[in-house]
Amino acid sequence: MLTFIGLGLYDERSITVEGRETLRNADRAYAEFYTSTLIGTTVDDLEDTHDIDIEVRDRAGVEQHPEDILTAAESEDVAFLTAGDTMISTTHVDLRLRAHERGIETRVIHGVTAQTATSALTGLQNYRFGKATTLPFPYAHGADGLPASVTETIDANREDGLHTVVYLDIKVDNEAATNRLETDETLEEYMTADTGAELLAEEYPDLVGVVVARAGSPDPLVEAAPMGDLAERKFGDPLHLLVVPGDCHLLEADALVELAGADRADLDVV
Repeated sequence: MLTFIGLGLYDERSITVEGRETLRNADRAYAEFYTSTLIGTTVDDLEDTHDIDIEVRDRAGVEQHPEDILTAAESEDVAFLTAGDTMISTTHVDLRLRAHERGIETRVIHGVTAQTATSALTGLQNYRFGKATTLPFPYAHGADGLPASVTETIDANREDGLHTVVYLDIKVDNEAATNRLETDETLEEYMTADTGAELLAEEYPDLVGVVVARAGSPDPLVEAAPMGDLAERKFGDPLHLLVVPGDCHLLEADALVELAGADRADLDVV
C-alpha cells in the first residue's frame, strides 16, 4: 500500500487525525518539501511527534528515481508526505499512477491547502476563484516584466469577474531540497508578498491585492490594499501569497474591509 498524506499548512500538528494514525502505523515514510514546506516545524519534530523515521527526497528522487519507494510499497505500508495536500502537484499524481501500473494499492488522505485556507481567511467565496498562477523570481524566468502566464491568468479571470490566487516563488537548490525544514536560511529563498506586489505593480499599480501570510499558523495575516501600497509594507515570516480579487459580492466586500482592512472604494462590488 502506498498512502499519500497531506501534512497541512504549518507544523507537525497540522495533519488530520486520520493522517496521523496512518503515518504512525506505516512501515516506512518518505516526504518531499520542494513544492511547499511547513514553516513551523522540522523533520526531527515530525519524526518525534509521529514516531517514525522520514526519508526526505529531492525532486529527482521523486520524479525521476522513485523505484525504491515503489518497491517498498509492494510489500510494506508506505506513507508519502507533503505539505498541504499531496495531490495538488502533478508530480504526486504521476507517482500514484506509477504505483497503479505495478499493481500497488494506493490511498489519499487529504490535508488543508493554501487555496482553501485563503478563501476562509479572506472571506472570498471559494467557487468564485478562477485559475491560479505562480509569480516567479525575475531571474528564474529570464524575461523583462511579468511573465505572460501571470498577466494572462489575472486578466482572463478579471474579465470573468473571478478572483486569482498568485502563489509566490520558492527556490531551493537540489542539494538543499532534503533539508527544506531545517533552519539554514542559505538553503532556500521565499518570495515575500511585498516583493510580489512590487512586481505586479509594474503592470497593475492601482489594482487591489490581498496578502495572506502564514496561513494555518497561530498568527495568520491578511491585508488588502493597492499593489503599490503593498509593495511598501512588510508582512513578517513566510509563507506568503497574494490574491487579486475580481468582482466582489457585497458579503465578500464586507469581509475584505473588515478582515483585511480594504478600502471599499478600491473594490469592484457587484
